[in-house]
Amino acid sequence: MTEANDSLGKSPQPPFSKGGLDTSPVAKVGLSDSPPLEKGGQGGILLRLRTALILGAVVIAAILWLPTPVFAIGMALVLLLAGVEWCNLAGLTQPALRTLYLFGLAAVMTLCWFRPEFQMGLLALGLLWWARQMLLLTQVRDITPQSGLQPELLLVGLVILVVPWIALVALHQLPVVGSLLVLFLMILIWSADSLAYFAGRRWGRTKLAPIISPGKTRAGVYGALAGAVICSVALALWLKLDVVESIRVLMICSASVVISVVGDLYESLLKRQRGLKDSGDLLPGHGGLLDRIDSLTAAAPLFALGMIWVFS
Repeated sequence: MTEANDSLGKSPQPPFSKGGLDTSPVAKVGLSDSPPLEKGGQGGILLRLRTALILGAVVIAAILWLPTPVFAIGMALVLLLAGVEWCNLAGLTQPALRTLYLFGLAAVMTLCWFRPEFQMGLLALGLLWWARQMLLLTQVRDITPQSGLQPELLLVGLVILVVPWIALVALHQLPVVGSLLVLFLMILIWSADSLAYFAGRRWGRTKLAPIISPGKTRAGVYGALAGAVICSVALALWLKLDVVESIRVLMICSASVVISVVGDLYESLLKRQRGLKDSGDLLPGHGGLLDRIDSLTAAAPLFALGMIWVFS
């Protein structure tokens, strides 16, 4: 999410602490912050609302009505657009090299489509990478400015962009419930984000990651987990799951929300290292595309693996 979005779970802002992340178990996670509605005045609110409504309608229609091959192409295009913004964070500025990199990402997606036996392994790899980031983010004590190309981030782009594409496509092609689960994942992230915002605004006092994202609080995390519980219960009732399946869904949704926090914090860290407020300006009133999907890209691998386990 954009750095302007750090108002979610926002308590009165002290000067930045040098203590980095609070390393207690709860404080190892956070959640992407929705920008304050007041920002930009009434015109800003209307612009944000208009963009959100249009995007929401397009996303829902694509998930529910497109066959999986067409959905896969559409998601690939979205994530390749996000790949342009990822090049900014990685310091890849030459147009020719950017184009080559994006073609490389598209080639990996194509390979995974025609060789589905690679998909589960890459999803597991993505999940392990995000789990490692959760640990590494607790060790951040200051922000080191970065300039120039960071080649390692080009490889990380496979986890950020290709692995969530695999996750969404694998979910979508599940029989009967596939498209519903993809839509549910979107609702899960949006609900957790919204409840984190309101919980943080109401009760937020203790900072979560003051160096990386000073607006996030522990209360926001509790709100996000409450959103996961509500969504899990709703899904279990809708699909008439038994007790064991319902517990599994609850665990998967809660863990997915936790990992989504890591995705948001990780992108915030990269933006601060580059001195960027937003990853881009593709979405009017919202900043960049990556700013909107950072939580989703992190949560998707775990959610997909879990739901394939439950429903396949």
